[in-house]
Amino acid sequence: MATPIEYQKLMTEIVYINLPGPEEASPNMTGGELLHGFLAELYRIPNQEFKEHLLSLCNKWNIRYRDAKGK
Repeated sequence: MATPIEYQKLMTEIVYINLPGPEEASPNMTGGELLHGFLAELYRIPNQEFKEHLLSLCNKWNIRYRDAKGK
């Protein structure tokens, strides 16, 4: 008699950060809009080493950047 295989189904959600994001915070922004602007601003930092670290963290947390063209 075969032993049953136990498994756990993992549900993952991918969060997309649309680029370009807001340049500055405004008084009427929601928390989500503020976070979106903050993450978009981090992506614009020109330091390549920082950007690689940022993308590795985003990958770990299922966060993806995409530009207006959907890439």
